[in-house]
Amino acid sequence: MNKKALFVFLIFLAFPLFDRNQYHLDVLVNAGIYAILVLGLNVITGYCGLLNLGYAAFFAAGAYTYALLNLNWGWSFWVSLPACAACAGALGLLFGSCALRLRGDYLAVVTLGFGEITRIALNNLDSLTGGPNGLSVKHPVIGFAGKGLDFGINSLPYYYLTLSVIMVVAMITSRLSLSRLGRAWIAIKEDEVAAACMGINTGKLKLFAFCIGCAIAGVAGWLFAGKQGFVSPESFDFVTSVMIAAMLVLGGIGSISGSIAGAVALTVIPEVLQPLQQYRMFLFGAVMIVMMLFRPQGLLGGKRILEELKPETERIRQEEDEVLSEDLRQ
Repeated sequence: MNKKALFVFLIFLAFPLFDRNQYHLDVLVNAGIYAILVLGLNVITGYCGLLNLGYAAFFAAGAYTYALLNLNWGWSFWVSLPACAACAGALGLLFGSCALRLRGDYLAVVTLGFGEITRIALNNLDSLTGGPNGLSVKHPVIGFAGKGLDFGINSLPYYYLTLSVIMVVAMITSRLSLSRLGRAWIAIKEDEVAAACMGINTGKLKLFAFCIGCAIAGVAGWLFAGKQGFVSPESFDFVTSVMIAAMLVLGGIGSISGSIAGAVALTVIPEVLQPLQQYRMFLFGAVMIVMMLFRPQGLLGGKRILEELKPETERIRQEEDEVLSEDLRQ
């Protein structure tokens, strides 16, 4: 963790000492859950270049896994965490092994359809998921034998729990991006054919990235279900998937700090604009348009992301100019 990231983390860690307002903390908890989701999508889209418009389906997998384990077998919030991540990852493995043969827009359409199929299935499987009425689950409790701290509806313990999960997920994804595996993902994103010619097993590595991103979504679903104490299909619709993707684009595709910043911005800005209820969505859309026009790489996206957004012909011309200038110098 670099100094800037540590400084920001310490600010958020100390935030409840200066503002104990439950509403403000609740908004930041929701922003934190979205940040975990965006970090997971960043592995799939930012590192490997796979566009997923049905990401809410894997978010739902984690939430409903905890709900079903808690209601049917009495599993606690903490014990169910590995199962939630594993279930969402397994769903990603099952879906990705079929869908990842497609690329680009075709993959985006298939993931969109899968997300809607998942929501409709959750809505109609009344005997298992409670249908549109959803399922009520227990809030987290720290302690044994029925004694301890019950999180309940108090936002403060969820705030620190969410902050801890973000830190762990950010560290894991950062290590992945700097590893040999992460470099292989970047190569696949840049040019899959060239990566395959260099001996990279593109199929397996794309599937691995997809599974990791889905497992992180399962962790976010586990946290969401425990905080809400209730899960229903309406929380995992197409709008949720689009919002997560918009957070990633706004913050900076491929950037860990940008992923978190995009999630916080798109969660907090609508709340700040609540007094302008009639114009809130207009202003929200205007901010997005201005950002994409004047800073297409996102809030914290680097120069490499900006280079990737340039048309291929422009990039080739720029490379030729650089080679020509070097030859003239020699």
